[in-house]
Amino acid sequence: MAAKRPKLAVWKFSSCDGCQLSLLDCEDELLAVAEAVEIAYFLEATRAEVRGPYDVSLVEGSISTPHDAERIHKVRRKSRALITIGACATAGGIQALRNFHDVDDFVRSVYAHPEYISTLAKSTPIQDHVPVDFELRGCPIDKFQLLEVLNAFLNGRKPNIPRHSQCVECKLSGTVCVMVAKGEPCLGPLTQAGCGNLCPSCDRPCYGCFGPKETPNTASLADWSVRCLGRDERQVRHMFRAFTAYAEPFRKESEAHE
Repeated sequence: MAAKRPKLAVWKFSSCDGCQLSLLDCEDELLAVAEAVEIAYFLEATRAEVRGPYDVSLVEGSISTPHDAERIHKVRRKSRALITIGACATAGGIQALRNFHDVDDFVRSVYAHPEYISTLAKSTPIQDHVPVDFELRGCPIDKFQLLEVLNAFLNGRKPNIPRHSQCVECKLSGTVCVMVAKGEPCLGPLTQAGCGNLCPSCDRPCYGCFGPKETPNTASLADWSVRCLGRDERQVRHMFRAFTAYAEPFRKESEAHE
């Protein structure tokens, strides 16, 4: 009798679907994934649904509505392991920029009938609402890192995901530092590696898509940007308010420059 395959579920909350698509982008590797697990719930790929509980749940998106806040608890209860994927799920996402202002002002400005809009005051990561077993960073996530995390959880080991900064990736690949060579503010010294050195290799600064690395010295980079790169307080504040603006180290540093 064939061994029973673990059940994999993929859930979407407030997001753009890009991290879910990273799983479908695995292409050749996707067949091996499908052989190793039973894809029980994944509306991006199929309408078929197998009832839980689920051995592994991948959760994309932030909690931005009352419905989200209620639904994530239901997902957690029927998931043995819950892995958040992407900047929205791990840091609130680009939509968390609203957290720094009054969301009601935005609703009144954008919608003709704001009375129909049901939203929370803030966009928050999944870990603010339920226990999370692992966070996979990125905007979007790296498909090879996703495969590594799935392999690790299915085999009962710790995922081998780098925790060093983007600057290490630049050095290893021989990429010229845009901050030193061009005087452009770059979040590379503070950002966890994982994108494959994408923006710096295209002569652009790092925007922090993979969120802050462990113990980032945000104050030092902010001070360098002012003293050595000639940026003002507004520019420094905006530097920290991008894809992972509500991650605690970036949020606190940006608020220090209000």
